[in-house]
Amino acid sequence: MRASVILPTYNEAGNIVDLIGEILRNFPPDVEPEILVVDDNSPDKTSEVANRAFAANRNVRVILRTEDHGFAKSIRAGIEQATGELVVVMDSDFTHDPVEIPRMLHIARVYDIVSASRFCAGGNMQDRKHYLASLAYNWLLRILLHTQVQDNLGGYFVMVRDQILSLPLDRIFYGYGEYFFRLLYFAQRRGLKVIETPAVYRLRAHGASKSNFLKMLVSYSRAAILLRMSRKSPAK
Repeated sequence: MRASVILPTYNEAGNIVDLIGEILRNFPPDVEPEILVVDDNSPDKTSEVANRAFAANRNVRVILRTEDHGFAKSIRAGIEQATGELVVVMDSDFTHDPVEIPRMLHIARVYDIVSASRFCAGGNMQDRKHYLASLAYNWLLRILLHTQVQDNLGGYFVMVRDQILSLPLDRIFYGYGEYFFRLLYFAQRRGLKVIETPAVYRLRAHGASKSNFLKMLVSYSRAAILLRMSRKSPAK
């Protein structure tokens, strides 16, 4: 089996080499890794740093995107170019711990989506303020979208690639982190099997966060309301 890890990057030169090293060290021996660094033309030359460090490693590929930028669009580009039967999507700043990968890949042999959750039993987050704000907002999302998923914004997951490609990609992969609750929404409407596994989200290792809380609150809420309003339309 091959699994493709999608790493969307923007100004992650300080993290990317160590992160890829940790991912490769944590991969189970019976699964062939493919690491796809999908870089949005970072000013700090993240793509060049990754290329230099892993030029001799056939399991690491760097995809440089010079137009149509965006976090969710980068993830889609990685998924479409991946060659693994399974796809692992994770952030590139070390908030998503590579140590979770073996367990998630193992569970993905049975489930369509395995989501590393901060809010199921055993899950947590080192950034306490972020944890409490995300917990409260997830309660709102669960009410709006009628979902039983506890962490609708985590974005650290494993999924069968063919199942992702069967979903309405244009209705999912745009914007920022809200793409994840759209993905879960359409996956559940298709009857895909989703399971959450506990994970501890870490503090960013290097660099500055690109998140703007107020902007995210507005865009995520708008996205959730639009999804709620579309419940009567078919999941194409």
